[in-house]
Amino acid sequence: MAVTISLVALFGLVLFFLLRSKSLGAGSAFIATGFGFFLASTGASKPINTLTASLIETVSNL
Repeated sequence: MAVTISLVALFGLVLFFLLRSKSLGAGSAFIATGFGFFLASTGASKPINTLTASLIETVSNL
């Protein structure tokens, strides 16, 4: 039986533990880049872009 794990979930989990253990370095930058790259290709990209645009608009109107 084959078990598959989404690369977004895998990179997100590894990044979470790296940030929690405060061991940030070049490897963490690679993990964060991979997480962002694979997250951008999921269905979560549109809500994230909408939220970011709303926050920027709100801050600029303050």
